[in-house]
Amino acid sequence: MSKSIWRRAGLSLTAVAVIAGASACGGEDDKKKAADNGSQTKIQSGAEVTKVLQAAYKKTEEAKTAKVNMVMTMPKMGDEPGGQMTMDGVMGWDPMMIDVTAKGAALTAGAGAGGPEQIRMVWLKDVMYMDMGAAAAKEMGMDGKRWMKMDLAALAKESGDPAIQKQLTGGLDSMDQSPAEQLAVLLESKSIKHVGPAKVGGVDTQHYKGTISVAEMLKANKSLVLDETERKQLTDGMKEAGITSYDTQVWVNGDGFPVKMDVSMATKEGPVKMVSNYTDYGTKASVTAPPANQTFDFAAMLKEMGAAMEEGATS
Repeated sequence: MSKSIWRRAGLSLTAVAVIAGASACGGEDDKKKAADNGSQTKIQSGAEVTKVLQAAYKKTEEAKTAKVNMVMTMPKMGDEPGGQMTMDGVMGWDPMMIDVTAKGAALTAGAGAGGPEQIRMVWLKDVMYMDMGAAAAKEMGMDGKRWMKMDLAALAKESGDPAIQKQLTGGLDSMDQSPAEQLAVLLESKSIKHVGPAKVGGVDTQHYKGTISVAEMLKANKSLVLDETERKQLTDGMKEAGITSYDTQVWVNGDGFPVKMDVSMATKEGPVKMVSNYTDYGTKASVTAPPANQTFDFAAMLKEMGAAMEEGATS
C-alpha cells in the first residue's frame, strides 16, 4: 500500500504543480475559425506580439487569483498507467494557493474498490491536503479522518527513495508557475508568433504560440519580464521536475488576460499535456486548510510503518 500511495502523492503533486499551464497543435483550426468569422485582423509583428504578451503578463501577475478548469493527460509513470485528469476550482499566486477537485483515470487508476472517484486538493504554504473520502480513509487507517496532510519537503526526506524525492521536490519547486509564469516562458521563445484571432467559449481572443527548450532558457542571459532571481527559480524548478521543453499556446481576450493556455511539456517519462481555461481574474480566493482534528499526517504514518518494520526485523 505504501508504494502505491507514494506514487499517487507524486502524481497529484505533479498535477497541481502544472495546473497553471497548457499545449496543443490547433493553429490551423484557429486560422479557419478566424476566416469563418470574417475577421480582418492582421497578423501582428514580433514587436507587437512581445508588447501584447508583456502587458498580459503584468495584468495576470497583478490579478493574483483566477478560477481554473484544466484537462491534463499524464504519461505512464512506473506501474501507474497515466491517462487523463480534470481539475476544477480556484488558484492564487503570490502567495501560491490552490483549491481544486480532481478526477479521472490518471488519478484513480489502481485505487481499487472503495477508492475515491474524485479528490479535493488544497495547497497552502508548501503543504497539500487531500480529501480521500470515507472508504479510502478507513482502508488506509486514517483514524476516521478524511483529509491526508502531506508536507512535501518532509515527505521527500522521509521516503528515502531518490526518484520519489526528485518527483516531490521538483514539483514543489515548480509550484509557483502561475499563468503569469507561463507567459514568461512563452516570452523567452524565439519562435513566438501571432497565429490570429479566434473564438474561445464565445469570447473574441488573439492566439499566440511558441516553443522553447529548457536548454535554450539556460543559455539565455535575461528574461523580458522576470528578474534574475525569479528566472533562476523558474529554470531550477524545470530542471528538478525533469522538464526538457515547452510548446505553449495562449489565447488573450480583449481585456488583456489569458483565457486559455495550452501547454505540452516534454519530460523523461513522456509528454505532459494540458489545456487550461481561466475566468474571473482577481476573484476572492478564500483557500483554507482543513481543521487539524480532521487531518491525518502522512509523514507520521510512514514513520510508524517504518518503526513497526524495524521492530519486526529485530524481533
